[in-house]
Amino acid sequence: MTEDQRAIAETCRGFAREHLAPNAVEWDQNKHFPVDVLRKGAGLGLGGVYVREDQGGSALGRQDGVLVFEGLATGCPSIAGYLSIHNMVAWMIDRYGSDDQRARLLPGLCSMESLASYCLTEPGAGSDAAALTTRAVRDGDGYVLDGVKQFISGAGAAQVYVVMARTGGPGASGISAFVVERDDPGVSFGPNEKKMGWNAQPTRQVLLDGVRLPADRLLGAEGEGFRIAMTGLNGGRIGIAACSIGGAQDALERATGYLADREAFGARLLHAQALQFRLADMATELEAARSLVWRAAAALDQGDPRAPELCAMAKRYATDTGFEVANAALQLHGGYGYLAESGIEKIVRDLRVHQILEGTNEIMRVIVARGLTGAA
Repeated sequence: MTEDQRAIAETCRGFAREHLAPNAVEWDQNKHFPVDVLRKGAGLGLGGVYVREDQGGSALGRQDGVLVFEGLATGCPSIAGYLSIHNMVAWMIDRYGSDDQRARLLPGLCSMESLASYCLTEPGAGSDAAALTTRAVRDGDGYVLDGVKQFISGAGAAQVYVVMARTGGPGASGISAFVVERDDPGVSFGPNEKKMGWNAQPTRQVLLDGVRLPADRLLGAEGEGFRIAMTGLNGGRIGIAACSIGGAQDALERATGYLADREAFGARLLHAQALQFRLADMATELEAARSLVWRAAAALDQGDPRAPELCAMAKRYATDTGFEVANAALQLHGGYGYLAESGIEKIVRDLRVHQILEGTNEIMRVIVARGLTGAA
């Protein structure tokens, strides 16, 4: 890391230590989405990590961004995960939006006065995202959208939704991207889902019933939506990977501290070589995951043609490793790790979904295999 990157990492860990960690268990139990805390983070530039400076962004690279999300996740993986998604959407608008769209939407997203959600998944189209059925029909000077989006993080609380909808024929080439706003007539939301983890952020369906949009809500050109969605996910995947590393790092540090304090059979547990080896393996796997995430982030920054494949590798490996390390940390706490007040079981629950969202880890293997074999 450069000195600037070390400062970014420490600032984000400090924010997590002061504003996230002390409240994480309570937010989880009460299903509270701390928008006020998100806006405090925006004061540090966390609302527009990748957005260009002319619209209030921090203009950081992906190698900086993974440090941001790892640091935040040491305090609460659920909140860090939402911030990764919000920043993915903000980057998509900054990268593909018109000058008018950028000027109208990005200042609010960077200040987090407006929150953002990403709407690709549907009840019948998850891993097979190109099969989505939400339609955007051209009508006069605009479009009319109808459909349902599923598992949308931040839904209901967010003001800005980037929605992928079908404007053409079947397959990826028939999909376009649109900016939908919460107050557009015809937009409504399902109930907040009851989830295993990620309880500090809402997850709802987004219901689109005859939502009429002017033509200037189209993001990019017609037929580019699937490419825009996938390009956004390259960054989103390493963001979530970094969140897994941060959550697991916190769990590892907690486990080390617990073993140092806990005595059994006449000695501190940390003195048992078998447990020392367990910690060593956890730390080694976590460092390997971190290195792969940094490698993928560098590839994305440099426009490496292998970046999508490397992002998929990093997402698969880091989210699997993060969950395994957190679960091992719970085991090292014994019964105390199973108690909600310990905070360890929350980390385990939060990190489990990282193996599913932003493309399941099975789909990550598909992406890597296609890169190796050239198969379609």
